[in-house]
Amino acid sequence: MKKILSLILTIFIFNQLSFSQKIETGAEQISEYLPFLQGKRVGLVANQTSVVGQTHLLDTLLQLDVNIVKLFCPEHGFRGNTEAGANIQSGFDEKTKLPVISLYGKSKKPYAKDLQNIDILIFDIQDVGARFYTYISTLHYVMEAVAENNKTLLILDRPNPNGFYVDGPLLDTNLRSFVGMHPIPIVHGMTIGEYAQMINGEKWLAKGIQCQLQVQKVKNYTHSSLYELPVAPSPNLQNMNAIYLYPSLCWFEGTSVSVGRGTSSPFEIIGCPAYPLHSFSFVPSVIKGVSENPPFKNDTCYGVDLRNVCMKQFPQKIELKYLLEMYKSAGNDKFFIPFFDKLAGTTQLKEQIKKGWSEEAIRQSWEADLIKFKETRKQYLLYKDFE
Repeated sequence: MKKILSLILTIFIFNQLSFSQKIETGAEQISEYLPFLQGKRVGLVANQTSVVGQTHLLDTLLQLDVNIVKLFCPEHGFRGNTEAGANIQSGFDEKTKLPVISLYGKSKKPYAKDLQNIDILIFDIQDVGARFYTYISTLHYVMEAVAENNKTLLILDRPNPNGFYVDGPLLDTNLRSFVGMHPIPIVHGMTIGEYAQMINGEKWLAKGIQCQLQVQKVKNYTHSSLYELPVAPSPNLQNMNAIYLYPSLCWFEGTSVSVGRGTSSPFEIIGCPAYPLHSFSFVPSVIKGVSENPPFKNDTCYGVDLRNVCMKQFPQKIELKYLLEMYKSAGNDKFFIPFFDKLAGTTQLKEQIKKGWSEEAIRQSWEADLIKFKETRKQYLLYKDFE
């Protein structure tokens, strides 16, 4: 019932949406890219989202006798069963026994030795379209290593579930980190394939080098398309409501407010023990492989319940009201922690909030940068843009 309601409301809001043809991901178009892999030694950058129907891409390619020699994994691991921020150890895939190189541990970039016996590297990971989601940072370092070692990168593109708008402050590169590497807004409105083209085109790789890049495009997709992810992209983004809320809630991880880690509804609820004026409450606890040390473990947090909010009003922008309202409830200087500026990508937002700026005034301060970014973005789009 919720799926049907979401679909109806989305059609109402976005008249441009078309559901006449099924979206076909890059990975599903096997006949298109299989010839590029025949006779090659192949590396695979993937995780639990790398599926062809109900089957993992790795299993699919092995069944087709593709010579997969090595696997690489981002944050959360190759099978997606490790909590956020936890170091991933290199080792072997539990199912296929192939070697797995971690790109979220000792190093976030493949070493030259990791690519020595590889002719072509495949990147197939489902992104959610937010700057602080680390899969695009992994993409950057993979592209850089591929370029430095004269290899080829094949991206099997997937839709961006938040690809129908662009919003948020641009990153100040003085705050560059793994949760924000490039001067883009929080919601960039591009697929992985489009984003890779921007990385190349804007010469963001070390010394301006270029990655030899091929993109297997998504069929029947535009930036106005509704796309429901078939697999959770990470342990704490468990449904589409959370994925839609993520750009508006993630910066709470740089504050004294919990985003519901350690509950059954992460990124759908927000709260803190210090805010008892709110009637809604929840108690974070340990969830193995998802949230093993959640903020405010075993404490009662008071806050706001946002479960199913996107079923009622489909997001068309980052919602600042949650951040402004929770700050007003806090009323103290302990609300922000240093990580907030890295997530926001700017030191200005924190100061604007402290000074009592309105949402309208804050959004206006982003406008000039967003206009410039949107013009740059147009050069790299592979799909029809939203209206």
